[in-house]
Amino acid sequence: MSALKKYLESVKPHFEEGGKLHAFQSVFDGFETFLFVPNTTSRTGVSIHDAVDSKRIMSLVVIALIPALLFGMYNVGYQNALAANKLAETSFWAMFGYGFLAVLPKLLVSYIVGLGIEFAWAQWKHEEIQEGYLVTGILIPLIIPINTPLWMIVIAIAFCVIFVKEIFGGTGMNLFNVAIAVRMFLFFSYPTCMTGETVWVAQNSILGLGYDLPDAFTAATPLGQIALGTAPTATIADMVYGFIPGSIGETSVIAIALGAVILLWTGVASWKTMLSVFVGGIVMGLLFNQTGASGTPWYEHLVMGGFCFGAVFMATDPVTSARTETGKYIYGFFIGAMAIIVRVMNMGYPEGMMLAIFFGNMIAPLIDYCVVSTNISKRAKRAIIKKEGKE
Repeated sequence: MSALKKYLESVKPHFEEGGKLHAFQSVFDGFETFLFVPNTTSRTGVSIHDAVDSKRIMSLVVIALIPALLFGMYNVGYQNALAANKLAETSFWAMFGYGFLAVLPKLLVSYIVGLGIEFAWAQWKHEEIQEGYLVTGILIPLIIPINTPLWMIVIAIAFCVIFVKEIFGGTGMNLFNVAIAVRMFLFFSYPTCMTGETVWVAQNSILGLGYDLPDAFTAATPLGQIALGTAPTATIADMVYGFIPGSIGETSVIAIALGAVILLWTGVASWKTMLSVFVGGIVMGLLFNQTGASGTPWYEHLVMGGFCFGAVFMATDPVTSARTETGKYIYGFFIGAMAIIVRVMNMGYPEGMMLAIFFGNMIAPLIDYCVVSTNISKRAKRAIIKKEGKE
Protein backbone atom coordinates (compact mmCIF):
# COMPACT_ATOMS: atom_id res chain seq x y z
CA MET A 1 0.00 0.00 0.00
CA SER A 2 2.90 2.35 0.71
CA ALA A 3 4.16 1.89 -2.87
CA LEU A 4 0.70 2.79 -4.21
CA LYS A 5 0.56 5.85 -1.98
CA LYS A 6 3.99 6.98 -3.14
CA TYR A 7 2.93 6.55 -6.75
CA LEU A 8 -0.21 8.64 -6.19
CA GLU A 9 1.88 11.35 -4.53
CA SER A 10 4.27 11.37 -7.48
CA VAL A 11 1.56 11.84 -10.12
CA LYS A 12 -0.62 14.17 -8.04
CA PRO A 13 1.04 17.41 -9.31
CA HIS A 14 -0.11 16.53 -12.84
CA PHE A 15 -3.75 16.71 -11.69
CA GLU A 16 -3.43 19.93 -9.68
CA GLU A 17 -4.03 23.41 -11.03
CA GLY A 18 -1.48 24.09 -13.75
CA GLY A 19 -0.75 20.42 -14.37
CA LYS A 20 -1.30 18.85 -17.76
CA LEU A 21 -4.13 16.69 -16.40
CA HIS A 22 -5.75 19.32 -14.17
CA ALA A 23 -9.07 18.84 -16.02
CA PHE A 24 -9.34 15.47 -14.23
CA GLN A 25 -8.50 16.78 -10.76
CA SER A 26 -11.87 15.72 -9.31
CA VAL A 27 -11.48 12.21 -10.74
CA PHE A 28 -8.02 11.80 -9.23
CA ASP A 29 -9.15 13.17 -5.88
CA GLY A 30 -12.10 10.78 -5.87
CA PHE A 31 -9.89 7.71 -6.39
CA GLU A 32 -7.23 8.92 -3.93
CA THR A 33 -9.68 9.59 -1.09
CA PHE A 34 -11.43 6.27 -1.78
CA LEU A 35 -8.17 4.33 -1.43
CA PHE A 36 -6.73 6.32 1.48
CA VAL A 37 -8.34 8.33 4.28
CA PRO A 38 -7.43 12.01 3.76
CA ASN A 39 -4.96 13.41 6.31
CA THR A 40 -6.76 16.76 6.38
CA THR A 41 -9.45 17.59 8.93
CA SER A 42 -11.98 20.35 9.41
CA ARG A 43 -10.56 23.43 11.09
CA THR A 44 -13.82 24.90 12.41
CA GLY A 45 -17.35 23.85 13.22
CA VAL A 46 -16.57 20.42 14.66
CA SER A 47 -15.60 19.08 18.06
CA ILE A 48 -14.57 15.55 17.08
CA HIS A 49 -12.00 14.59 14.45
CA ASP A 50 -12.41 11.04 13.15
CA ALA A 51 -10.77 8.98 10.40
CA VAL A 52 -14.14 7.46 9.49
CA ASP A 53 -15.37 9.73 6.72
CA SER A 54 -18.31 9.39 4.34
CA LYS A 55 -16.45 7.09 1.95
CA ARG A 56 -15.64 4.68 4.78
CA ILE A 57 -19.29 4.71 5.92
CA MET A 58 -20.51 4.08 2.38
CA SER A 59 -18.04 1.21 2.07
CA LEU A 60 -19.53 -0.41 5.19
CA VAL A 61 -22.99 -0.21 3.65
CA VAL A 62 -21.71 -1.84 0.46
CA ILE A 63 -20.19 -4.65 2.55
CA ALA A 64 -23.53 -5.09 4.34
CA LEU A 65 -25.24 -5.45 0.95
CA ILE A 66 -22.93 -8.21 -0.29
CA PRO A 67 -24.89 -11.12 1.32
CA ALA A 68 -28.09 -9.98 -0.41
CA LEU A 69 -26.21 -9.48 -3.68
CA LEU A 70 -24.57 -12.92 -3.62
CA PHE A 71 -27.77 -14.72 -2.68
CA GLY A 72 -29.65 -12.73 -5.31
CA MET A 73 -27.23 -13.98 -7.96
CA TYR A 74 -27.75 -17.57 -6.83
CA ASN A 75 -31.53 -17.17 -6.70
CA VAL A 76 -31.61 -15.85 -10.26
CA GLY A 77 -30.02 -19.10 -11.41
CA TYR A 78 -32.15 -21.15 -9.05
CA GLN A 79 -35.41 -19.68 -10.36
CA ASN A 80 -34.30 -20.22 -13.95
CA ALA A 81 -33.46 -23.88 -13.30
CA LEU A 82 -36.67 -24.37 -11.31
CA ALA A 83 -38.78 -22.94 -14.13
CA ALA A 84 -37.04 -25.24 -16.63
CA ASN A 85 -37.60 -28.28 -14.37
CA LYS A 86 -33.82 -28.79 -14.31
CA LEU A 87 -33.20 -28.09 -10.65
CA ALA A 88 -31.99 -31.58 -9.73
CA GLU A 89 -29.42 -31.73 -12.52
CA THR A 90 -28.08 -28.18 -12.13
CA SER A 91 -25.17 -27.64 -9.73
CA PHE A 92 -24.88 -24.83 -7.22
CA TRP A 93 -22.03 -23.22 -9.15
CA ALA A 94 -23.90 -23.44 -12.44
CA MET A 95 -26.86 -21.61 -10.91
CA PHE A 96 -24.63 -19.04 -9.22
CA GLY A 97 -22.58 -18.54 -12.39
CA TYR A 98 -25.72 -17.95 -14.43
CA GLY A 99 -27.00 -15.44 -11.89
CA PHE A 100 -23.63 -13.71 -11.77
CA LEU A 101 -23.62 -13.26 -15.55
CA ALA A 102 -27.23 -12.03 -15.50
CA VAL A 103 -26.69 -9.49 -12.71
CA LEU A 104 -23.21 -8.24 -13.68
CA PRO A 105 -24.35 -6.10 -16.67
CA LYS A 106 -26.83 -4.28 -14.43
CA LEU A 107 -24.14 -3.57 -11.84
CA LEU A 108 -21.77 -2.29 -14.51
CA VAL A 109 -24.40 -0.11 -16.16
CA SER A 110 -25.45 1.30 -12.82
CA TYR A 111 -21.94 2.34 -11.82
CA ILE A 112 -20.77 3.43 -15.26
CA VAL A 113 -23.78 5.68 -15.90
CA GLY A 114 -24.19 7.00 -12.35
CA LEU A 115 -20.52 7.58 -11.60
CA GLY A 116 -19.96 8.93 -15.09
CA ILE A 117 -22.56 11.64 -14.49
CA GLU A 118 -21.17 12.40 -11.03
CA PHE A 119 -17.60 12.63 -12.33
CA ALA A 120 -18.67 14.94 -15.16
CA TRP A 121 -20.76 17.06 -12.79
CA ALA A 122 -17.87 17.40 -10.33
CA GLN A 123 -15.45 18.41 -13.09
CA TRP A 124 -17.91 20.94 -14.48
CA LYS A 125 -18.43 22.56 -11.07
CA HIS A 126 -14.80 22.12 -9.92
CA GLU A 127 -15.91 20.18 -6.84
CA GLU A 128 -14.90 16.97 -5.14
CA ILE A 129 -16.56 13.79 -6.38
CA GLN A 130 -19.23 12.82 -3.90
CA GLU A 131 -19.30 9.33 -2.44
CA GLY A 132 -23.04 8.72 -2.13
CA TYR A 133 -23.26 6.77 -5.38
CA LEU A 134 -21.01 4.02 -3.98
CA VAL A 135 -24.13 2.70 -2.23
CA THR A 136 -26.72 3.84 -4.77
CA GLY A 137 -24.86 2.05 -7.54
CA ILE A 138 -25.29 -1.35 -5.89
CA LEU A 139 -28.78 -0.67 -4.51
CA ILE A 140 -30.35 -0.01 -7.91
CA PRO A 141 -29.65 -3.46 -9.43
CA LEU A 142 -30.85 -5.13 -6.23
CA ILE A 143 -34.33 -3.56 -6.22
CA ILE A 144 -35.32 -4.18 -9.84
CA PRO A 145 -36.52 -7.33 -11.64
CA ILE A 146 -33.81 -9.39 -13.31
CA ASN A 147 -35.25 -8.92 -16.80
CA THR A 148 -35.36 -5.12 -16.68
CA PRO A 149 -33.79 -3.97 -20.00
CA LEU A 150 -30.47 -2.16 -19.66
CA TRP A 151 -31.65 0.82 -21.70
CA MET A 152 -34.45 1.41 -19.18
CA ILE A 153 -31.92 1.36 -16.35
CA VAL A 154 -29.72 3.87 -18.19
CA ILE A 155 -32.59 6.32 -18.70
CA ALA A 156 -33.85 5.99 -15.12
CA ILE A 157 -30.40 6.42 -13.55
CA ALA A 158 -29.49 9.41 -15.71
CA PHE A 159 -32.77 11.16 -14.94
CA CYS A 160 -32.69 10.48 -11.21
CA VAL A 161 -29.01 11.26 -10.59
CA ILE A 162 -29.41 14.62 -12.31
CA PHE A 163 -32.89 15.69 -11.20
CA VAL A 164 -33.18 13.95 -7.82
CA LYS A 165 -29.63 14.39 -6.56
CA GLU A 166 -27.26 16.74 -8.35
CA ILE A 167 -29.75 19.50 -9.01
CA PHE A 168 -30.39 19.69 -5.25
CA GLY A 169 -26.69 19.97 -4.42
CA GLY A 170 -25.46 16.38 -4.46
CA THR A 171 -24.89 13.91 -1.64
CA GLY A 172 -26.38 15.10 1.63
CA MET A 173 -28.73 17.57 -0.03
CA ASN A 174 -31.15 15.29 -1.91
CA LEU A 175 -34.71 15.08 -0.61
CA PHE A 176 -35.43 11.60 -2.03
CA ASN A 177 -33.36 8.43 -1.98
CA VAL A 178 -31.93 8.13 -5.51
CA ALA A 179 -32.35 4.34 -5.70
CA ILE A 180 -36.00 4.67 -4.64
CA ALA A 181 -36.48 7.37 -7.27
CA VAL A 182 -35.05 5.05 -9.95
CA ARG A 183 -37.49 2.30 -8.93
CA MET A 184 -40.40 4.77 -8.96
CA PHE A 185 -39.34 6.18 -12.33
CA LEU A 186 -39.23 2.69 -13.85
CA PHE A 187 -42.55 1.69 -12.32
CA PHE A 188 -44.51 4.71 -13.50
CA SER A 189 -42.75 5.05 -16.86
CA TYR A 190 -42.75 1.36 -17.84
CA PRO A 191 -45.44 -0.29 -15.67
CA THR A 192 -45.92 -3.32 -17.93
CA CYS A 193 -42.23 -4.20 -17.67
CA MET A 194 -42.05 -3.63 -13.92
CA THR A 195 -45.27 -5.35 -12.84
CA GLY A 196 -45.79 -8.02 -15.51
CA GLU A 197 -45.64 -11.65 -14.43
CA THR A 198 -42.89 -12.55 -16.89
CA VAL A 199 -40.17 -10.24 -15.57
CA TRP A 200 -39.32 -12.02 -12.34
CA VAL A 201 -37.39 -14.99 -13.76
CA ALA A 202 -34.50 -14.77 -16.25
CA GLN A 203 -35.63 -16.54 -19.41
CA ASN A 204 -32.56 -16.87 -21.62
CA SER A 205 -29.34 -18.87 -21.30
CA ILE A 206 -26.05 -16.96 -21.04
CA LEU A 207 -22.72 -18.31 -22.37
CA GLY A 208 -23.93 -21.86 -22.07
CA LEU A 209 -25.29 -21.46 -18.54
CA GLY A 210 -28.98 -21.47 -17.65
CA TYR A 211 -31.91 -22.50 -19.77
CA ASP A 212 -34.09 -20.87 -22.43
CA LEU A 213 -37.67 -20.70 -21.21
CA PRO A 214 -40.77 -20.51 -23.44
CA ASP A 215 -41.98 -17.03 -24.35
CA ALA A 216 -45.32 -17.83 -22.70
CA PHE A 217 -43.68 -18.64 -19.37
CA THR A 218 -45.00 -16.64 -16.38
CA ALA A 219 -43.84 -16.49 -12.77
CA ALA A 220 -45.57 -14.14 -10.34
CA THR A 221 -44.11 -13.10 -7.01
CA PRO A 222 -46.04 -14.02 -3.83
CA LEU A 223 -47.36 -10.45 -3.64
CA GLY A 224 -48.34 -10.64 -7.30
CA GLN A 225 -50.29 -13.83 -6.65
CA ILE A 226 -52.14 -12.16 -3.78
CA ALA A 227 -52.97 -9.21 -6.03
CA LEU A 228 -54.43 -11.67 -8.54
CA GLY A 229 -56.64 -13.14 -5.82
CA THR A 230 -54.76 -16.41 -5.32
CA ALA A 231 -52.83 -17.70 -2.32
CA PRO A 232 -49.02 -17.66 -2.58
CA THR A 233 -47.57 -21.00 -3.67
CA ALA A 234 -44.34 -20.35 -1.76
CA THR A 235 -44.05 -21.44 1.87
CA ILE A 236 -42.95 -19.21 4.73
CA ALA A 237 -39.63 -21.05 4.73
CA ASP A 238 -39.15 -20.26 1.03
CA MET A 239 -39.84 -16.59 1.72
CA VAL A 240 -37.39 -16.47 4.64
CA TYR A 241 -34.62 -18.28 2.79
CA GLY A 242 -35.37 -16.34 -0.39
CA PHE A 243 -36.21 -19.08 -2.89
CA ILE A 244 -38.97 -17.04 -4.52
CA PRO A 245 -39.28 -14.85 -7.63
CA GLY A 246 -38.66 -11.19 -6.94
CA SER A 247 -36.26 -8.31 -7.29
CA ILE A 248 -32.64 -9.45 -7.26
CA GLY A 249 -31.64 -8.51 -3.71
CA GLU A 250 -34.98 -8.44 -1.91
CA THR A 251 -35.91 -12.12 -1.59
CA SER A 252 -33.75 -13.53 1.24
CA VAL A 253 -34.66 -12.39 4.75
CA ILE A 254 -31.59 -14.19 6.12
CA ALA A 255 -29.17 -12.40 3.78
CA ILE A 256 -30.80 -9.07 4.58
CA ALA A 257 -30.59 -9.84 8.31
CA LEU A 258 -26.84 -10.41 7.98
CA GLY A 259 -26.58 -6.96 6.43
CA ALA A 260 -28.68 -5.50 9.24
CA VAL A 261 -26.30 -6.94 11.84
CA ILE A 262 -23.35 -5.29 10.11
CA LEU A 263 -25.10 -1.92 9.87
CA LEU A 264 -26.22 -1.97 13.50
CA TRP A 265 -22.94 -3.31 14.88
CA THR A 266 -20.96 -0.58 13.11
CA GLY A 267 -23.50 2.09 14.08
CA VAL A 268 -24.08 3.10 10.47
CA ALA A 269 -27.86 2.58 10.57
CA SER A 270 -30.36 3.65 13.22
CA TRP A 271 -31.99 0.78 15.11
CA LYS A 272 -34.82 3.15 16.01
CA THR A 273 -35.79 3.65 12.38
CA MET A 274 -35.30 0.00 11.50
CA LEU A 275 -37.33 -1.32 14.44
CA SER A 276 -40.11 1.22 13.93
CA VAL A 277 -40.62 0.13 10.33
CA PHE A 278 -41.32 -3.42 11.48
CA VAL A 279 -43.56 -2.22 14.31
CA GLY A 280 -45.57 -0.11 11.87
CA GLY A 281 -45.93 -3.05 9.49
CA ILE A 282 -47.00 -5.42 12.28
CA VAL A 283 -49.55 -3.01 13.73
CA MET A 284 -51.15 -2.25 10.37
CA GLY A 285 -51.06 -5.91 9.33
CA LEU A 286 -52.82 -6.93 12.54
CA LEU A 287 -55.38 -4.17 12.08
CA PHE A 288 -56.24 -5.35 8.57
CA ASN A 289 -56.42 -8.96 9.79
CA GLN A 290 -58.77 -8.06 12.62
CA THR A 291 -61.08 -6.02 10.40
CA GLY A 292 -61.10 -8.68 7.68
CA ALA A 293 -59.72 -6.26 5.07
CA SER A 294 -56.83 -8.62 4.34
CA GLY A 295 -56.52 -12.39 4.60
CA THR A 296 -52.73 -12.29 4.43
CA PRO A 297 -51.24 -12.87 7.91
CA TRP A 298 -49.23 -9.94 9.23
CA TYR A 299 -46.04 -11.98 9.48
CA GLU A 300 -46.18 -12.90 5.80
CA HIS A 301 -46.18 -9.22 4.88
CA LEU A 302 -42.83 -8.85 6.65
CA VAL A 303 -41.10 -11.58 4.62
CA MET A 304 -42.61 -10.87 1.21
CA GLY A 305 -41.50 -8.34 -1.36
CA GLY A 306 -39.11 -5.60 -0.40
CA PHE A 307 -40.32 -5.01 3.16
CA CYS A 308 -37.19 -6.28 4.96
CA PHE A 309 -34.82 -4.84 2.37
CA GLY A 310 -36.51 -1.46 2.53
CA ALA A 311 -36.52 -1.42 6.34
CA VAL A 312 -32.82 -2.27 6.61
CA PHE A 313 -31.15 -0.51 3.68
CA MET A 314 -33.52 2.15 2.34
CA ALA A 315 -35.51 3.61 5.23
CA THR A 316 -32.31 4.02 7.26
CA ASP A 317 -30.63 6.25 4.67
CA PRO A 318 -29.22 9.04 6.89
CA VAL A 319 -29.70 11.72 4.23
CA THR A 320 -33.38 11.23 3.36
CA SER A 321 -34.72 9.88 6.68
CA ALA A 322 -35.71 11.75 9.83
CA ARG A 323 -32.72 12.94 11.85
CA THR A 324 -34.19 13.72 15.25
CA GLU A 325 -34.26 10.79 17.67
CA THR A 326 -38.00 10.99 18.26
CA GLY A 327 -38.58 11.63 14.59
CA LYS A 328 -36.88 8.34 13.69
CA TYR A 329 -39.61 6.42 15.55
CA ILE A 330 -42.38 8.34 13.78
CA TYR A 331 -40.70 8.12 10.38
CA GLY A 332 -40.10 4.37 10.61
CA PHE A 333 -43.61 3.62 11.88
CA PHE A 334 -45.12 5.68 9.06
CA ILE A 335 -43.17 3.75 6.41
CA GLY A 336 -44.05 0.32 7.84
CA ALA A 337 -47.73 1.17 8.15
CA MET A 338 -47.93 2.87 4.75
CA ALA A 339 -46.32 -0.12 3.02
CA ILE A 340 -49.08 -2.45 4.27
CA ILE A 341 -51.79 0.11 3.47
CA VAL A 342 -50.60 0.38 -0.14
CA ARG A 343 -50.36 -3.41 -0.50
CA VAL A 344 -53.83 -4.06 0.83
CA MET A 345 -55.74 -1.07 -0.52
CA ASN A 346 -54.14 -0.74 -3.97
CA MET A 347 -53.98 -3.98 -5.92
CA GLY A 348 -52.41 -2.15 -8.85
CA TYR A 349 -49.24 -1.71 -6.80
CA PRO A 350 -48.87 -4.87 -4.69
CA GLU A 351 -45.31 -4.16 -3.52
CA GLY A 352 -45.96 -1.00 -1.49
CA MET A 353 -42.63 -0.69 0.34
CA MET A 354 -40.77 1.49 -2.13
CA LEU A 355 -43.72 3.85 -2.49
CA ALA A 356 -44.00 4.05 1.31
CA ILE A 357 -40.32 5.04 1.61
CA PHE A 358 -40.80 7.63 -1.13
CA PHE A 359 -43.65 9.17 0.88
CA GLY A 360 -41.54 8.89 4.03
CA ASN A 361 -38.72 10.84 2.38
CA MET A 362 -41.26 13.47 1.47
CA ILE A 363 -42.46 14.08 5.03
CA ALA A 364 -39.17 13.46 6.91
CA PRO A 365 -38.31 17.21 7.07
CA LEU A 366 -41.82 17.94 8.37
CA ILE A 367 -41.45 15.27 11.06
CA ASP A 368 -38.14 16.76 12.22
CA TYR A 369 -39.59 20.27 12.17
CA CYS A 370 -42.54 19.24 14.33
CA VAL A 371 -40.31 17.37 16.79
CA VAL A 372 -37.93 20.31 17.15
CA SER A 373 -40.77 22.82 17.45
CA THR A 374 -42.46 20.70 20.11
CA ASN A 375 -39.24 20.44 22.11
CA ILE A 376 -38.67 24.19 21.91
CA SER A 377 -42.23 24.84 23.08
CA LYS A 378 -41.88 22.43 26.01
CA ARG A 379 -38.58 23.95 27.10
CA ALA A 380 -40.04 27.45 26.87
CA LYS A 381 -42.97 26.44 29.05
CA ARG A 382 -40.65 24.82 31.62
CA ALA A 383 -38.53 27.99 31.69
CA ILE A 384 -41.63 30.17 32.28
CA ILE A 385 -42.90 27.88 35.07
CA LYS A 386 -39.48 27.83 36.71
CA LYS A 387 -39.20 31.61 36.51
CA GLU A 388 -42.70 32.11 38.00
CA GLY A 389 -41.88 29.66 40.78
CA LYS A 390 -38.85 31.69 41.79
CA GLU A 391 -40.85 34.90 41.81
